[in-house]
Amino acid sequence: MNQRQKMKAVITFLKKNYDTEHALARNKFMLLIGTILSQRSRDITTEKAERSLFSVAKTPETIAKLPIKKLQALIRISGPYRQKAKRIKAVSEIILKKYKGRVPKTRVELLELPGVGFKTADIVLSYGYGVPTIAVDTHVNRIPRRIGLVSSKANIEEARKELEALTPLKDRFIINLGLVQFGQTVCKAVRPLCEKCELNKLCDYYQKQRQLSIILKRLETIT
Repeated sequence: MNQRQKMKAVITFLKKNYDTEHALARNKFMLLIGTILSQRSRDITTEKAERSLFSVAKTPETIAKLPIKKLQALIRISGPYRQKAKRIKAVSEIILKKYKGRVPKTRVELLELPGVGFKTADIVLSYGYGVPTIAVDTHVNRIPRRIGLVSSKANIEEARKELEALTPLKDRFIINLGLVQFGQTVCKAVRPLCEKCELNKLCDYYQKQRQLSIILKRLETIT
């Protein structure tokens, strides 16, 4: 099975098993700040940090006015909170001054903001503005490599381009939405549930692990 056939099978699987309905975020600024908070943070702690911050301030104006110590305290649970607070405050000020309170809608402009990398920019573009791009987060970076959709040596940006080349425009939103859920429940970073996975027959990682297991069992019988 070649890569394009694998991708077709993955898309069908994700549509069948996960919630892949795509709706644009109403508040693009909150989407941007929430994605910055998610960096180097687990989903559950990101959600807590978002609730803590947005219950007090959720616009560039209100966040820009927050004392840095107050901002740090509100997002403390999110990991490197001092760095994130500094970036969030700077982003809020730039959006106010340079973009009149509106979140930029181009990749170039988004990447110029403090703390905004490829993943954050692509999440804002796809879930904020409906641009058919694939945001490569930790799950989207890990799972396609395991399956064999993306070169194991590809960096984040190369992985995005390889995935987009294999994915029809209408299905690109499904990749991030579906793989995040799949990565949280089955294809986990540690101890993935390979035996229960419906995709194991086309997964390079599973097939290699299976072959290794067979070899080890044969060696045990010899010794």
